[in-house]
Amino acid sequence: MKFGVFLELQLPKPWGDESELELVEEALQQVELADRLGLDHAWAVEHHFLEEYSHCSASDVFLAAAAARTRRIRIGFGIRQVIAKYNHPSRTAEAAAMLDLVSKGRVELGIGEGATRLELGGFGIPAKKKRAWSLEAVEQVANMMVMEPYPGFEGESFSMPCRNVVPKPIQKPHPPLWMACTSRETIQVAARNGIGALAFSFINQEEALAWSNVYYDTIRSKECVPIGHAVNANIAMVSAFSLHQDPLEAKRRIQENFDFFGFSLGALVTRDTVPGRGHLWEDFQTLRSTPPHQRSHDAVKATSVNADASPGIGTPEALRAYIRMLDQSGIDQIIFMQQAGRAKHEHICESLQLFADEVQDEFKSRVAEREARKAELLSPYIEAALKRKQYMRPLADDEIPVVYASVKTVEAAKRVMPGEKEQRLATLKQD
Repeated sequence: MKFGVFLELQLPKPWGDESELELVEEALQQVELADRLGLDHAWAVEHHFLEEYSHCSASDVFLAAAAARTRRIRIGFGIRQVIAKYNHPSRTAEAAAMLDLVSKGRVELGIGEGATRLELGGFGIPAKKKRAWSLEAVEQVANMMVMEPYPGFEGESFSMPCRNVVPKPIQKPHPPLWMACTSRETIQVAARNGIGALAFSFINQEEALAWSNVYYDTIRSKECVPIGHAVNANIAMVSAFSLHQDPLEAKRRIQENFDFFGFSLGALVTRDTVPGRGHLWEDFQTLRSTPPHQRSHDAVKATSVNADASPGIGTPEALRAYIRMLDQSGIDQIIFMQQAGRAKHEHICESLQLFADEVQDEFKSRVAEREARKAELLSPYIEAALKRKQYMRPLADDEIPVVYASVKTVEAAKRVMPGEKEQRLATLKQD
């Protein structure tokens, strides 16, 4: 079992002049601590215009800073918005490769498509097209990171001429690919494309086992045709996280903030928003203080307070039992979400330290054996999946178009006699 931390960069109102500065600095310190304590992954989201819910719109910049301040923890886009209207695929390929160089080969590339009208509408992306456009983009991102030159592409969501996209990543053929998953349907989409599943739904043991079975059954089936140049067969699941020797104190520190995460996520999808005038935290508190019988059905569901804390919140002993359950269910990584709502920085750091002191070693000691056994079992299926992939055809040297330096050169090129192109190409290569 591997472990990660999840950075949403939530910032409920009211804000001060340096609130965002303090938020970012504390988040980077949390990644530094996770690195020192031996956790495996640090994931940062990319969201746009979602005030209070997420102020992490430039995750590539944040992750570059995290990479510079750490030594071994893997640096994950969790996720990168890959649709061309968010980020042109060439820019995603360049950003992922450069971060891989900066981090000396520690990058994981999770992909996503966005779910809110604030994001989709802000970039002019039709909701019905987002899945197809996302998959179209990520396939070409992988090609750009591998091929020299990239032959070019004419698709539905973007087009691009032949270019050599540089730099290239250290990891070959490219960093591991992941996909945000919120249902069994998207788990299966990830597996069919040979992509790791980043499960952003909070599920119980029965559901975890079902998701794992669906995912790995699909990886082993003929349905699996890798969208990239490698298969990343892994499931990572986001979990609430707060540790203390007193279970009530562990819950007091995080449960309300974790509930806010769920409330705000739902509100941004289902409720109208006035940009720059949102008040998610205030609305959340108002609903929590309203008697249940006076709330709407959705409000009751979003703001209910359970007698028991969410899994992942409690004592080290309870967390060990929870991790064992997920391990037995086939989950490969747990990503701890504790930077939510108004969770205090010192409490987050204390939980990470307690996890390292009393929980982590039991599971870390078995990682190498577990990974080797899994690789051996999946190897024939992954090999077969890669054989099913239809790779983009590379261009022969005489097929690579010349990019002329000026309009005059272009006009002159139109008058080139047959056989002269090869001579000019050879001359350009000599120069």
